[in-house]
Amino acid sequence: MMSLEAYLALFAATFVVVIFPGPTVTLTLGNSLRHGTAAGLLTVAGTQIGLATLLTILLIGFASVMELVGHWFEWIRLAGAAYIIWLGIKAIRTADEPADIEAPQPKGGGFVLQGILVMLSNAKVLLFFGAFFPQFIDPKGNYIGQLLLAGGTFMVLAALCDGMYALLAGRLREALSAKRVALVHRLSGLIMIGGGVWLALARRS
Repeated sequence: MMSLEAYLALFAATFVVVIFPGPTVTLTLGNSLRHGTAAGLLTVAGTQIGLATLLTILLIGFASVMELVGHWFEWIRLAGAAYIIWLGIKAIRTADEPADIEAPQPKGGGFVLQGILVMLSNAKVLLFFGAFFPQFIDPKGNYIGQLLLAGGTFMVLAALCDGMYALLAGRLREALSAKRVALVHRLSGLIMIGGGVWLALARRS
């Protein structure tokens, strides 16, 4: 198994990586600001499912999978970016519609699906894992066990950090008066559009 020193180094490096906002965080922030904390947390649940899928791909065989479907990742990434931008434009266009902060949330499955799609569309995550995790894994040890430990640590820290963003954005929304809801919707839309553009311009490297 992974040595304690290697695991502590992995933990510290992973924390630095997940605390920095990326496309999934922008989507989480946008949903929390527009629909509330529950929507943000459901988005985080979706990103976790997508993250687990990518880690499974890595376990199956990163090189072979990339050789088989690597050319599709660019289209998946662009589709995900377009989807985020569309959500942002939709949020801005409906900002002036009457809204009740306490109104029931839209169906939760939609937020989960958004999180899954955005995570899977970010092919750089898979490429990052392929370069990041080997730095902390002992090639003489149990590769699968160490990879599961590294992946599990990454998922837990990502869930905690993304959940924190969702809670903070949700609390900010709840603290606003009804007159400022439209402004919040526009802000969430701009955040989503920015995240989509960020994802679209990211290079596969």
